Amino acid sequence: MDRKKQQFARQLMSAHVLMALTLMAHQHVHAQTVQTTAETETVSSSALDAEAIKSKVVITGSAVANRAPVLTSLKATQPQSIITATFIEQSVTPLADFNAVARIAPSIGSGVSANGPGLAETKVTLRGFQDGEYNMTYDGIPFGDTNNPTHHSTSYFPARIIGGMVIERGPGNASNLGQATFGGSINLFSKELSNEFNFTPYATFGSWNTRMYGAEIDSGTLANFGDTRFMFNASRLTTDGYLTYSGVTEDNYQFKLQRPLGKDTTITVFSTYNKINSFIPDKAGVTLSQVAQFGKNYSLNNDPTSQNYFGYNYNNKTTDFEYIRLQSKLSGWDIDNTLYTYSYNNDTYSGQDASGATANGTKSGVTGNKNVPGYNKLNAYRVNGDIFKATNKLESGLLRVGVWLESSNTNRHTYDLDWTLGVPNPKEATAPKNVSYDQRSSWKQYQPFVEFEWAPVANLTITPGLKYMNFQRSLDATVNQTTRIATTADQTYTSTLPFLTVNYSINKEWSAYAQVAKGFLVPDLSMFYVNNPTLATPKPQTSTNYQLGAVHHSRNLTLDADIYYIDFNDKIASTGTGNDLVYYNQGGVIYKGIEAAATYYIGSGFSVHANASLNSAKTKDTNLQVAKAPESTSALGLLYKANGLYGSLIAKTTGTQYAKDGEPAAYKLPSYTTTDFTLGYRWKLAGNMLKNIKTQIGINNLFDKQDVTSISANSKGAAFDQYTFIPARSWNLSLSADF
Repeated sequence: MDRKKQQFARQLMSAHVLMALTLMAHQHVHAQTVQTTAETETVSSSALDAEAIKSKVVITGSAVANRAPVLTSLKATQPQSIITATFIEQSVTPLADFNAVARIAPSIGSGVSANGPGLAETKVTLRGFQDGEYNMTYDGIPFGDTNNPTHHSTSYFPARIIGGMVIERGPGNASNLGQATFGGSINLFSKELSNEFNFTPYATFGSWNTRMYGAEIDSGTLANFGDTRFMFNASRLTTDGYLTYSGVTEDNYQFKLQRPLGKDTTITVFSTYNKINSFIPDKAGVTLSQVAQFGKNYSLNNDPTSQNYFGYNYNNKTTDFEYIRLQSKLSGWDIDNTLYTYSYNNDTYSGQDASGATANGTKSGVTGNKNVPGYNKLNAYRVNGDIFKATNKLESGLLRVGVWLESSNTNRHTYDLDWTLGVPNPKEATAPKNVSYDQRSSWKQYQPFVEFEWAPVANLTITPGLKYMNFQRSLDATVNQTTRIATTADQTYTSTLPFLTVNYSINKEWSAYAQVAKGFLVPDLSMFYVNNPTLATPKPQTSTNYQLGAVHHSRNLTLDADIYYIDFNDKIASTGTGNDLVYYNQGGVIYKGIEAAATYYIGSGFSVHANASLNSAKTKDTNLQVAKAPESTSALGLLYKANGLYGSLIAKTTGTQYAKDGEPAAYKLPSYTTTDFTLGYRWKLAGNMLKNIKTQIGINNLFDKQDVTSISANSKGAAFDQYTFIPARSWNLSLSADF
């Protein structure tokens, strides 16, 4: 089984390497170039074309477009939020993760790290859709876990290596790829390469003994090496963290190279490696009794007889992400091919139960011992894939066709431990008694698509499209999760998805758009965690999206607003218990709401920004709001930028939500607000060696509000529910220099 998977991956990689080499040798090739104008009107809505989307985040020209924290393109065909590199560099702490960047956008909820900004994993919601129900991409490549498409915000791409972000609140066009177009896409982009040489050392110092050091080298254009440009960035972050005994060490390395090949061909090579060692419980949070005894920042302790001892709760996590992209032209077709691979390896050690609901005592050693129970959990996977797109410019519009191919291999296990004796804990009912589960899984998938960007009259673009999804998932478990029996299973999921988007340019300052599109969500690996997986064959969950919106750009004002209605069908449910558990499709959820954002340039360097959303996510059978779906979001900010001085004061509010389905009063979370302040100055120097110096100070949670952000309900009773809180006010000071 494993040999077949490896053979498939090798064949996939070999075939597309050959394709790339063939295109490089062709004499009639063409590299797409990113065009930037005084407006943001050059933006394509295709999430597949990373370079075209990146033109969204390289904004020049009008006073307000250069200052808006989020804005929407006049060419948009669905609700979106463009977040620029300037905003990330000047209004987000360099310690942050990518979710901290996304939080500014309307309909984005949560995303606050309990250990301090960027110092522990976070999750964000998108219109109430949870992580795993929407896509994430980097330079156009979808990425995520292989049991379900969730994400780890401190892995792969810290905010300091992100060159821009585009949040798309909808399935997009047929060329938008991923396993969860269901809820939309959060698209991250690497930084643009510089045309000039730069050496930039940088450092950040902050609360809780936080330090981050790094340096970036930009080659500039190397005329003697075929106009090659490259960038290398390396950084190290260390911190004690806000939570007790929750230190983190993170190393990140990033490399990007771009070179023209021949007259019209461009090749791009990218690689990043991230390593994190942190002390944190596997199931983090603090009970109310622990808060009363130790405070809101309690997490771990220094007591070796406790399951919360920091020496028993840590993880070692490494990730890498690489791609080779070839942009070319062949017989009138623009060719875009991206060959990629990425991996995730998380080796976690934990006490059995940080909530205190499980008493000490193991099955190793003497009967009735008070030994500390715990476990080792591994999640390790490698994903290989290729995205091929071909575009032909016809008289009536653009024809775009392509295919996404991908395979994965995953190793997951949980082994029970006796921390006191340092030996396995044989606590399970059947052999092997120290193994909760031990499994291998894989997938092979392909998604061909076709769409036509039709311009029947001036100022009107209509884009119909069709995508087919074929997803085959396999499981080979010596000890299956939940059932603990040996299990092998295969299941293929298919879906055909239609798309239709329209954009109408009313005039140079106004446009309107509409979308009707199908989204889908591949079933989780957990569908196989039953005694007979052949009885658990639910269809992929699907959504039908209806959206209308308008966009305005003028010299001093950007404004956009939209309404949406999403019919979520084929919701996966389960019936039976134990040996009789099976999964099936039943019911759904109606998502609907209104969103708006505006930035106004006052003058003299000052601008104001506001955005807000009202979000309903109610089940069809009960008409109650689903759990963890905020009913609203809002943001309000004052920004300044002139003569080297810049700053921002931004408040973000996540509205009321319920921690459990059914809207129980005890699990209703009130809205909460975080306010962040930054102030910086860049000195431009006339010296030949030192070009400029930048210093920036930031204060997160300016008003020191430590409200509850989530509650994790415990099956053993409310006394053991685990809460997370906004961390206390913190500061950071950043310095950098360009040589």
